[in-house]
Amino acid sequence: YPEEARRINLPQCDQFKSIGKIDIESAIRNRESCRSYSDKPMSIEELSFLLWATQGMKQMLDPGHALRTVPSAGCRHALETYLCVLNIRGLDQGIYRYLPLEHQLLFEFTEENLNRKIVQAVLSQPYPGEAAVTFIWTTIPYRMEWRYGLAAHKVIAIDAGHVCQNLYLACEAIGAGTCAIAAYDQERIDQLLRLD
Repeated sequence: YPEEARRINLPQCDQFKSIGKIDIESAIRNRESCRSYSDKPMSIEELSFLLWATQGMKQMLDPGHALRTVPSAGCRHALETYLCVLNIRGLDQGIYRYLPLEHQLLFEFTEENLNRKIVQAVLSQPYPGEAAVTFIWTTIPYRMEWRYGLAAHKVIAIDAGHVCQNLYLACEAIGAGTCAIAAYDQERIDQLLRLD
């Protein structure tokens, strides 16, 4: 990581007990897409829980293998989590990347009019510009390709489904709304994240 990169330690799993409680049946039954959000800031503890639920570590098996909170074909975990943070208590607005091994956020950069730019990237759908945070998953295809060849892209899509469903259920558990978006402009998202 660049020397000037700012790392933010996130609250650990043992602190999640104080964050909303809901049984799994209720979470599944009540799960639905929500496109209207409160202007109340999300807490760093809530964000930490959502990150843990979607890409967090349960156990390190050895330096090359870890058990996470979501399944992944061959334990490859090709997805990377980027965040467009707009309203998280204690965090500056900006683009962050989640570091699951360390359970930290890496502050990448900030942009003027970030809320407007995320809306433009999702084809003018307004709700990401009003959300406390938008999760954006990218992939490092080689993590799957070396093992699965042409089938890699199929299993990456399956993995993304697991991660997104965990986000829905975790949001339900803390009383937060979420809505998955598949309609977006790939070039604008890439430019926003400064990724190839």
